[in-house]
Amino acid sequence: MLSADETYSSLAGAWRLMLGKADGLRLLDLSADGFWNSFFAIVVAAPPLIVGWVGLANEIGDPTAFAGRFGMVLRLATAEIGAWVLPLVVLALVAPRAGIGGRFVHYVVASNWTSAALAWITLPSALLQLFLPFQNDVVTLVSYLMFGLSAVLTWRMTNAAIAKGAAVGTAVFFGMFVTWLIVLSALCALLGIPLPSSAAS
Repeated sequence: MLSADETYSSLAGAWRLMLGKADGLRLLDLSADGFWNSFFAIVVAAPPLIVGWVGLANEIGDPTAFAGRFGMVLRLATAEIGAWVLPLVVLALVAPRAGIGGRFVHYVVASNWTSAALAWITLPSALLQLFLPFQNDVVTLVSYLMFGLSAVLTWRMTNAAIAKGAAVGTAVFFGMFVTWLIVLSALCALLGIPLPSSAAS
């Protein structure tokens, strides 16, 4: 378990990278231990993620059965954590062939801490979903804004962490996004997670 100072330094480094500042890497531990410790970011991100899972479970789970909603939260957690980790496994296999093997550790560490930071940044959207239905215009607008902001910040982090130029960084960004989307969709189908009624219509 990381100390508070190590966690703060990692999140600060991720924030610098999200602003497109490559010096954010200096705040990250890029050693072998730092690589594995960066997955502690999942724990850091857990509180806002749980809020989102509860909101979504309330929308798509059985509203009259607590056990059903709790089971849905567990399935949502499994799908999201799987979609966090599995694309990184795919990248580990592809990176040497794509000429970015030397930046793999940099990207994974930066990506993990960026994901934790973004979970907190997008917390307002998750909180809204606790109290308003998914089809509410305010929820939809805030969700789109948060998604767009997350995409821009993640793209900047990717370019700074990969450090191979905008073309390569953009290719990695889109490749990881598509992989994440495929993995998340597959896990949702496998775990029997339905779409919210607003998304399915």
